[in-house]
Amino acid sequence: MEITRVESIDVKGIAVRTDNASEMDATTAKIGAMWEQFYSEIAPSLKSGANVYGLYTNYESDHNGAFDVVACSNDVEAPNVSCYQVQAGSYAVFKGTGQMPQVVIELWGQVWEYFESANCQHNRAFNTDFELYKSENDVELYISVKGGI
Repeated sequence: MEITRVESIDVKGIAVRTDNASEMDATTAKIGAMWEQFYSEIAPSLKSGANVYGLYTNYESDHNGAFDVVACSNDVEAPNVSCYQVQAGSYAVFKGTGQMPQVVIELWGQVWEYFESANCQHNRAFNTDFELYKSENDVELYISVKGGI
């Protein structure tokens, strides 16, 4: 894990409003279906070299409250997409390689473990967090932190 500064990023995509408790139950989970829709309806219109993001924003409170999850890209022209923004700021970066979506699930586990640790030196800001999909097997998870660099 490292701390880095990220400038704002404008993205477009589709969103669902959910919470962590709902995502732990297959009957109420929404994120998987949103990503299926993104890859079937939006991904084919992505421009070459476009980045794909999973954006977490509009936090009601903290990890216990509701939030929006957005499947999005910085370079897409497709119908029925909305505009969002990754906020500029300091981010803790967690990196993983492996089979999707398992590697993403494992990275989120590392995030929760890190921020719940008594030795944690950073506090989550709950502004915007995002997954950056580097390839079919590589992902970076950016968690907004207070202070930082």
